[in-house]
Amino acid sequence: MVQSQLLALLLLILVQETKGSSKSFPKHETRHLSEHKNIARCARFSPDGKFVATGSSDTSIKLFEVAKIKQMMLPDARDARDGPVRPVIRTFYDHLQPINDLDFHPQNTVLISGSKDNTINKTCLHAPLILPFLVLCCFFSSSPSNITSISCKTKQEFTSNSYDTHNVRSVSFHPSGDFLLAGTDHPIPHLYDINTFQCYLSANAPEINDNGAINQVRYSATGGMYVTASKDGTIRLWDGVTANCVRSIAGAHGTAEATSANFTKDQRFVLSSGKDSTVKLWEVGTGKLVKQYLGATHTQLRCQAVFNDTEEFVLSIDEPTNEIVIWDALTAEKVAKWPSNHIGAFRWLEHSPTEAAYVTCGTDRSIRFWKESL
Repeated sequence: MVQSQLLALLLLILVQETKGSSKSFPKHETRHLSEHKNIARCARFSPDGKFVATGSSDTSIKLFEVAKIKQMMLPDARDARDGPVRPVIRTFYDHLQPINDLDFHPQNTVLISGSKDNTINKTCLHAPLILPFLVLCCFFSSSPSNITSISCKTKQEFTSNSYDTHNVRSVSFHPSGDFLLAGTDHPIPHLYDINTFQCYLSANAPEINDNGAINQVRYSATGGMYVTASKDGTIRLWDGVTANCVRSIAGAHGTAEATSANFTKDQRFVLSSGKDSTVKLWEVGTGKLVKQYLGATHTQLRCQAVFNDTEEFVLSIDEPTNEIVIWDALTAEKVAKWPSNHIGAFRWLEHSPTEAAYVTCGTDRSIRFWKESL
């Protein structure tokens, strides 16, 4: 009896300590950076955190230099003798339809963009010319290896095959920079060799229904795995070498779409979000649910859930209140809820990989930069 009472007391103390262990998310200041001519749909930081790019429904991509953004946010920036600081260093127009996703090459000054016009474009950031990279008009052929080869042709060369073009919903560079993943309306990720433009599909992919379009695809830090978040609500983990699906977490977000998925830096966990208004942390090795972050409603837009740069906090979007919601990653306790300062819903949140700063993109066409207040 005494032992059971003592155990109960220890558990109560542990629970109280856990409840009180949540950290405080530091205050951030925000600034309106720029506007697209239509909805700002996506954003991505470069691996070194020095640049951030945004894509829009107006088919344009804006490239910002983070150092100039910070300079613009200084109190005396408007009084500078050289005139106002302009953080937008380039604007690119090479797509015909809205931009869905972006990614920076891990070593070179190259940006890739995936669009509803069924293309992936490679943009050389220090050159005046934008080079069309891939057009997703593909037909399938057999291969003796573990991966099925896909011959990719341009629209002019091939337009009538039954495997017509696919909307490019998400893109992700392999950490080596030699390969590129594309998540499309097709349920299997497309893997590209960026030197030969050869495209591959897994020959041992699981059966996926017609609602298996990929909302997001992301490589792990070493490229040993990649993860997809699909419209059928499933999170799938893939081997980065064989391209085999090694684990499917069916119904990860119930019957609702899984809208984002990202690995932790140590590759042990995946953070996902879905249109069931949940953000979840999954163990890669077992596929088990580890944490669930509640208190943000997102049922309409393809919302993102992301870690901050230290992975101490999780950030996501609350659609009804148009607020940014922040949780303690360890305890899953909600620690902050801030107005987004967008007029109307904002649809994308991207955190810097190197510092306490993030970007939000809104249906009001605007782009806002957030950084920790000093």
